[in-house]
Amino acid sequence: MKWITREKVKVDRVACPWLITRFVDPDAEFIFAPTDQVAAIARREGATSFDCKGDDLGHHGKECSFDAIIKKYRLVGDPALMLLARIVNGADTDNSLWNQPESAGLHAIAEGFRHLGYPDDLEQNRAQWIIYDAFYAYCQEMVRQGKPNGAGQH
Repeated sequence: MKWITREKVKVDRVACPWLITRFVDPDAEFIFAPTDQVAAIARREGATSFDCKGDDLGHHGKECSFDAIIKKYRLVGDPALMLLARIVNGADTDNSLWNQPESAGLHAIAEGFRHLGYPDDLEQNRAQWIIYDAFYAYCQEMVRQGKPNGAGQH
């Protein structure tokens, strides 16, 4: 299946492709396009748009696109993934929904990756997915330790 979003990725537009590939569509193909071309390309390519204004799989209130994908594809049964969603949400937004302390670290890492000179958004994504694998492993460990809201949260 094809998926499309805006170019010049930041937190949510890296976290969502990671989530889609790992839990929704392992054969996903991603297109990163200028904002004003996303809708037309989505129609032409039959791609599912995410993290764009007006998308079902976009921001709604204080929830980000990662949250929307988790809900739509019914991934809410994995407590580690739910903790990761809180971290991603805080890194992608003002962190006022969950006040997740780990979010600041993810935001800083994602911002740093943007300055490493990757040639395109797909390479940027692939390079960062190891970070999301690591955060997911961290979240699994927090759940195993009885801390489903993360370190420092009760």
